Amino acid sequence: MKIAFFDTRSYDKASFTKANEAFGYEIDFRDYKLNEHTALTTAGFDVACIFVNDVANAKVLKKLKEAGVRLIALRCAGFNNVDLKAAAEMGIKVVRVPAYSPYAVAEHAAALLLSLTRHIPQAYLRTKTANFNIEGLTGRDLHGLTAGILGTGKIGQIMAGILRGFGMEIIAYDPFPNQKWAEESGAKYVSRDEIFKQSDVLSLHCPLTEETKHIVNHDTMKMMKHDAVIINTGRGALIDSKALVHALKHGYIGGIGMDVYEEESKYFFSDWSTDIMPDDVLARLLTFPNVIITGHQAFLTTNALKNLADTTLENVKAFDEGAELVNEVRG
Repeated sequence: MKIAFFDTRSYDKASFTKANEAFGYEIDFRDYKLNEHTALTTAGFDVACIFVNDVANAKVLKKLKEAGVRLIALRCAGFNNVDLKAAAEMGIKVVRVPAYSPYAVAEHAAALLLSLTRHIPQAYLRTKTANFNIEGLTGRDLHGLTAGILGTGKIGQIMAGILRGFGMEIIAYDPFPNQKWAEESGAKYVSRDEIFKQSDVLSLHCPLTEETKHIVNHDTMKMMKHDAVIINTGRGALIDSKALVHALKHGYIGGIGMDVYEEESKYFFSDWSTDIMPDDVLARLLTFPNVIITGHQAFLTTNALKNLADTTLENVKAFDEGAELVNEVRG
């Protein structure tokens, strides 16, 4: 099996090279993304291994099919960047890694929350210049506040457990509620509107679908408490970014910690520090003192990288041997 890897970083090469010792596949690592211009570079390869910001729409899939690719192996959980219907029509299988480390993502979400509410970045920058003034750094206790978990899959459940450990009350919204988990954890499911109205902290852990796109928007943010904060380690397009800027400017919410951004594909995983930022919305978000943005690194732990590599190559092995594709996604 020959695998073409797209959007590859040094940590991908290290983890997959190590994991591949047990499989012996021919792997070609590329640092560029999969798109309409690069799809035909897969000629002679059986598998295209892609990440969150690679494009696998119908046009790209058609070119992959022409090049001989038979399998799309997502080395991530999300699959909103793949046209599953087109893939099925072309006979291209799609597999993913559904749970590489839910703890990594939930722990990063908690880190964003603490950094935001206790002004850790500002304090760090001050003390690095020997400025130990704490004026303007007043935070608030999380204990006794209400945490809303939007999406109660594995990551959402783990985040709820972390926040319960801080003494927070847990409410949740999910169109497919897990009542057994709720009963065991003490969480309470509420309506979609109520989770926005009641939450002091709203943490997003749902997949990106037609129903969840811009679930955080002008109207829902106006429902929120003015000192409530949002944490997003899910998908960028769960939030209407322009509406977010408006809400922050007008004080509809207290702040946001985000590891994802709606239009991140051009910017994240790249160094823009010496360039002009052409995205006006992202540039504006970076100016707010009550906004913390990290560059899609919530997944980035040694544990998660090992699990990603092992599961991805196991998916390829199952496809190669004609075995059941337990991690297949279908349109």
